[in-house]
Amino acid sequence: MLPVPGVPGLLLKAEHLQLGGSFKARGAANAIAAGAVDSVVTGSSGNHGIALATLARPRGLRTTVVMAEGASPLKAERVRDLGADVVTVAGGVADRERHARLLAARTGALLVPSSDDPRVVAGQGTVALEMFHELPALDMLFVPTGGGGLLAGCCLAAELVGRRRHVRIIGVEPMDARRYALSLAAGHPVQVPPSRTVADGLRGQRPGAVTLPVVRRRTDELIAVEDDEILAATELLRRGGVPAEPSGAVALAGALRRGFHGRAAVVVSGGNLSPDALPARGAPAAAGALSSPSFGADGATAVRPSTEPNLWSAR
Repeated sequence: MLPVPGVPGLLLKAEHLQLGGSFKARGAANAIAAGAVDSVVTGSSGNHGIALATLARPRGLRTTVVMAEGASPLKAERVRDLGADVVTVAGGVADRERHARLLAARTGALLVPSSDDPRVVAGQGTVALEMFHELPALDMLFVPTGGGGLLAGCCLAAELVGRRRHVRIIGVEPMDARRYALSLAAGHPVQVPPSRTVADGLRGQRPGAVTLPVVRRRTDELIAVEDDEILAATELLRRGGVPAEPSGAVALAGALRRGFHGRAAVVVSGGNLSPDALPARGAPAAAGALSSPSFGADGATAVRPSTEPNLWSAR
């Protein structure tokens, strides 16, 4: 756990330093650990594909990564450099996932979803387990939410420690990819249109069948952030020496939008940067992107939440 540069009272889990540049290695490793297979298939916006290809290569597993046409070309190239095949399909994340399932069924390869799989969720939940072990008095945890595997995993970890202490779990989604907040508010799964959010790793369209019940049961809040807030949080981290990608800065953007108290932490979920998605170094943050938190004498944050209501709250 590290301090967030420029934001006293907030800690970060530095998953951008993980193997493959993101937390995705945890779920991918857990999914393939016990599999006696010679090939794997996944659908990915990039980071999960990078993680899976990184892990599969030394095992001699043939890897195919299906990516939507709007995915990062740099991440696709990284996947290829790791020896995996990349298949690009038209449409959004829903089309990508459909194609990956069909390809795995046709070839007999092991399908390793990026989030909606019990083995993947369990692996990704180790992010929070490590945090709770290192900081047992944690009060609030902000989690970037795309496919929902990381959020569901953190929820499961929070349930494991819940008898000792309630940690408030807060999922943070891009504003135009709010599939979890909208689904929980509606009481049933909602599919949103393909998103073009700068947080390219969080463009999922529909909540997962495995993840949604867990998120519904244990998440305390789901909030949404605009792209200018995400970019401002990315630049704040970069200036502090944390090379997060926009998807990896979403949790920080959420913490700054909502406000926080006590011992709070954010997950910096990845650092596989697409330079064209970032503001120029030294450029000012977008106007109105973040309300500046104020700090008390003890370094704790005096909460200044946005005037917009949270999209969904359990309590």
